[in-house]
Amino acid sequence: MLRIGSVVIHCHEFERMVDFWQQALHYVPREPAAGGWIVLRDPGGKGPNLSLQARDQRRPNRNWLHLDLYSEDAAREVERLLQLGATRYPWRHPRAADFVVLADPDSNLFCVVQKSGATPTTPPDV
Repeated sequence: MLRIGSVVIHCHEFERMVDFWQQALHYVPREPAAGGWIVLRDPGGKGPNLSLQARDQRRPNRNWLHLDLYSEDAAREVERLLQLGATRYPWRHPRAADFVVLADPDSNLFCVVQKSGATPTTPPDV
C-alpha cells in the first residue's frame, strides 16, 4: 500500500525556503539538512512531510514539486505502478538507493520510497 510520505519542493534559495516553511507550518527538521536536502515534519506526527531540495539553477519544463510515496514493499508497488502506466525515469540509481524515480502517464515525476530497510540516499535532481 502506498501513502504520501512527503511533498518535495525544489528550491533555488534553499536556506530561505527552509526557514520560511518551518515558520509557516511550525514543522521541525526530521534530521539536520545535508547536501541541499531536508525533511520537515509535523511535530505532532500528523500529515505528510514537507521536503526541500536545493537546485543550483532554475530549469524550465521540470517539476518544482513532486510526491514521495512511501511503501513497506516498494519493489512490488513499483511493478504495480508500471502496470498502471507509469514509466521509469532514466536515472542511474545508486546501489543503496531506497527509492525509485517514476513518471506518471502525464510525465510528472514522483518517487517510490522504501519505508524501512535501505540506507537513505539524497534523491536525484528531478
